[in-house]
Amino acid sequence: MTRPVGPVGVGVIGAGVISDQYLENLTVFPDVRVLFVADLDVARATAQADKYGIAGSGTVEELLAHPEIEIVVNLTIPAAHVEVATAALAAGKNVWSEKPFALDRDSGRRLLADAADRGLRVATAPDTFLGAGLQTGLRLIADGTIGTPLTALALMQSPGPESWHPSPEFLFQTGGGPLFDIGPYYLTTLVQVFGAARKVTAAASTARPVRTIGSGPRAGTEFDVTVPSHHGALIEFAGGGSAQIIFSFESFRSRTGFVEVNGSAGTLAFPDPNQFDGATTVFDGTSDDGIEHPPVGSLSGRGTGVAELAQAIRAGRPERASGEQAFHVLDLMVSIAESAERGESVTLDSGFTRAPPVPADWDPKVATL
Repeated sequence: MTRPVGPVGVGVIGAGVISDQYLENLTVFPDVRVLFVADLDVARATAQADKYGIAGSGTVEELLAHPEIEIVVNLTIPAAHVEVATAALAAGKNVWSEKPFALDRDSGRRLLADAADRGLRVATAPDTFLGAGLQTGLRLIADGTIGTPLTALALMQSPGPESWHPSPEFLFQTGGGPLFDIGPYYLTTLVQVFGAARKVTAAASTARPVRTIGSGPRAGTEFDVTVPSHHGALIEFAGGGSAQIIFSFESFRSRTGFVEVNGSAGTLAFPDPNQFDGATTVFDGTSDDGIEHPPVGSLSGRGTGVAELAQAIRAGRPERASGEQAFHVLDLMVSIAESAERGESVTLDSGFTRAPPVPADWDPKVATL
């Protein structure tokens, strides 16, 4: 079978808040062509398509029937990720999904197996680890700058997103909470450093069972919190090393973007793992302020992983933000939740192959196909 050539056709399912960030980038990346936007609200899909000069818009069924679409970008709510991805695979499309990969291990395994059986891919956000900020830090670690990575601390604390998000309920329900909403950025960074996790020991709490929307047309509306709003855990990695993590919507003092790795020869502070840029700082004992390393490489935003996936499809090589990595991060999050609920450690049995760092001169805004 002859492999297609040229830019890869893309269709976007989900025209909500996050779609702006994706479409701003995907419509300028030369290795992809956005052909269609779909949403349950067809008028919203049409508005986004018109805003970004995209020719097609309409229903999910129309998008999946489009013969030139090779990648479906799945921007639906977390509870719909597997259903939409499964439908895309059945239509012969590769998938890029927003995080999380799935909400439970069984559906995640089925999704991976379905893709493998069909010879398709189910790559998944976050793709922030492909940005110049985190990649600069990962290259420094790969080059031995801090010696052997031994321990890490990852920290995200805030009061919660209900003060600014106009429809925050899903962020406090199944598939949300700080663990599933924010955790993927930090945990993906940690497994990029240490490889697969093997055991977790965790605790959790819920500060308030009811919260109130603070902005937008529904300001003042109360909603129920159905998942923990704080998780803390100790992660032990299969290759040695450990990390302590806190993901919380319970702190009235915000601390975000903190991932620090201690090695045998130094300490490395990553930039915010929820961003694509930012400097990396290395502490080697010679300066209290450390040595700052500006980001080297592409500063592009969300959708970068879609461009990298498109190039991988054309080249017949594995994509870096792979489904296997995303499933392991899912397994890690589920294990943290289970450990907190049961009051005991949980052992993981999933794994993945770490991708090498992105070349420093790689840029999704440069045409390669």
